[in-house]
Amino acid sequence: MTIQTDADASATAAQQLRDALGDRIILSGDPAYDLVRLPWNLAIDQRPFAVAQPESAEDVVDVVRAAAASGLRVAPQSTGHGAAALADTDLSNVVLVSLAKLRGVTVHPEAQRAMVLGGSQWNDVVEAAAPFGMTALHGSAGDVGVVGYALSGGLSFYARAHGLAVNAVRAVQLVTADGRIVRATADDEPELFWAVRGGSGAFGIVVSLEIDLLAVADVFAGMLLWDASRASEVAHAWSAWTTDAPESASTSLRVMHFPPMPELPPFLSGRSVVVIDGAILESDAAASALLEPLRALEPEVDTFARIPAPALVQVHMDPPEPAPAFSAGAMLRSFPAEAVDAWVAAATTTPVLFIAEVRHVGGAAARRPDGAGAIGSVEGEYLLAGIAMVPALELAEPALAAAHTVVAAMEEWHAPALALTFIDGGVDRALGFGAALERLQQLKAEWDPADLFAAGQPVG
Repeated sequence: MTIQTDADASATAAQQLRDALGDRIILSGDPAYDLVRLPWNLAIDQRPFAVAQPESAEDVVDVVRAAAASGLRVAPQSTGHGAAALADTDLSNVVLVSLAKLRGVTVHPEAQRAMVLGGSQWNDVVEAAAPFGMTALHGSAGDVGVVGYALSGGLSFYARAHGLAVNAVRAVQLVTADGRIVRATADDEPELFWAVRGGSGAFGIVVSLEIDLLAVADVFAGMLLWDASRASEVAHAWSAWTTDAPESASTSLRVMHFPPMPELPPFLSGRSVVVIDGAILESDAAASALLEPLRALEPEVDTFARIPAPALVQVHMDPPEPAPAFSAGAMLRSFPAEAVDAWVAAATTTPVLFIAEVRHVGGAAARRPDGAGAIGSVEGEYLLAGIAMVPALELAEPALAAAHTVVAAMEEWHAPALALTFIDGGVDRALGFGAALERLQQLKAEWDPADLFAAGQPVG
């Protein structure tokens, strides 16, 4: 009698993948493995069983079928900005499907829509839409993947006026657990369409989306910056300002700590600063009038002006290259004076390479539209985030602790909700799915009964 060991089973699965996919699969012993397994968030040392880099929807079908036949699971990943959410999952029996080579955008200006391939980034979308005087409900960083961001909610600097990005999704084409390419819309496979708009990668590998675009060619946007010694004054002023700000204004407040680095501009290098940034969908005159109370605080940097819509992805100053980071987040019911004091105290005592942020949400982002999917709105008037860069692995634990310290300091004002694109692992994701969770779990059992797909934000 021969007893098969785990090593034997792994070797068999690896050979089956190689036989089925040839050089389209990268196994752990292959020279390219340590490069292709890296996510954008370099703090996450993900080591999947194998990595596939499909270049077409048909390639994705082949990978899903081969993985299932080999007794392995599958995890989709476009850029890996949200790789920390997947860190809760054991990847030793998972084929990571990197969609980085499946990029492309086709704009249909007459319908004010775009067809976006599964590995595309927001830069791809805004650049393709700009010649038609349009843009999208994109994230604050242009190199974030469209699929993961949009199908997990998506809070843009247009959110207070136009709602979550997920509500702009009109069709999803995905490879399901049985190896089929399925197109889900409000009319075709409506239950699946409901589920993926929130459940995302738990139901398949998305190979394309159709999304609505905004008829916005340019926008009044920018930032105001002061030294962090004025954090309390600025934060109280911004909090008061947001209580009356119209839904046309989506802004954020941040305290940012930077070490002395030659690659940083002088106004950031070696400094701690407080920043207000965002977009205001008004005329220049109306936007300037709205900003007057904040400009009265005499910021040392003021870049608010009319800019081309594609330039909005640069306003938030997110890192342009892959970087290691840990983060924590929460939604806040409100941001009154007592909460401002607690936030400032926590934000100004964090280490260098740390960002403490509060975003003004509410407005259309808090209203669930008719026909929405599993996620269609987010409860809470503000979003809270702590983001710690991790330049060395030995700093990972204190960096993560700092992120959670900022969030814990605001517990009194937490709303019973989470924005899925702003959380890593180790949290109660039920807060992100809310009342939709039970139905999501039922549909997961129908569409993926063997739990083939490992999602960054699992519904089970």
